[in-house]
Amino acid sequence: MKTIHVGNLTLDGEKLFLIAGPCVIEGYDRTLMIGREIKKICERLGVQYIFKASYDKANRSSFHSFRGPGLEKGLEILADIKKELQVPVLSDVHDVTQLAPASKVLDMLQIPAFLCRQTDLVYGAAMTGKPVNVKKGQFMAPEDMKNVIEKMEEAHNPNLAVTERGASFGYHNLVVDMRSFPIMRQFGYPVIFDATHSVQLPGGMGSSTGGQREFIPYLARAAAASGVDGFFMEVHDNPPEGLSDSTNMLYLSSLEDLLKDLIAINQVVRKDKEKGLGGQ
Repeated sequence: MKTIHVGNLTLDGEKLFLIAGPCVIEGYDRTLMIGREIKKICERLGVQYIFKASYDKANRSSFHSFRGPGLEKGLEILADIKKELQVPVLSDVHDVTQLAPASKVLDMLQIPAFLCRQTDLVYGAAMTGKPVNVKKGQFMAPEDMKNVIEKMEEAHNPNLAVTERGASFGYHNLVVDMRSFPIMRQFGYPVIFDATHSVQLPGGMGSSTGGQREFIPYLARAAAASGVDGFFMEVHDNPPEGLSDSTNMLYLSSLEDLLKDLIAINQVVRKDKEKGLGGQ
């Protein structure tokens, strides 16, 4: 795996990293509290931490769904959280007009899955010089992400990552193909598993997306056994109160035990790689 740099972190595959936070910014105090608690957990376990929260949820099912504070106010909050926690911050960008202001605050830009084929957006994100994480579209095969990587490589940006978040399987259902991880790791960049969006039931509640939070640990442990480099999780102190993705965010109280499992599995996988076992 290529070593990439995100803010003050060097991600070289030696240990797991975590991108985590609430789905959407729900005010400064609560968002900061969640980030602070996740940071404490990661420090205890030796996990590298990147804070995540969205300033705008542009792809909500309903026009009336909560979207967040918006670009300007949201970036102000993220800048304050970054200063307070002293960790890198990540958020989604949705169109090329957001790239310049977002890159002034964010340490890593994220391309949402539905937008991963938007050439101007992925190339423009890489052209900012900031690290870029692209989520694989629910409609794409893992090998097709090579084209997305090549678009960004045209910008000569070495700090790239790709994320698996499940593939559409019939209506209102996603399935994670564990073959995706070794396939995408062949591209040479870090591969991340989005453990919480992968349990979504898109549009499954009519005017909003449903989810099956109970399956997060099973998929995350399977992904760790398949050899991922990092995890993406949306985490909340009380998910049912969450203003977005309330049915598939992980309880903050469950995070530490799950991370302990993932670290233990990752250590086994790394030992097998050192012995020449386990394929990629």
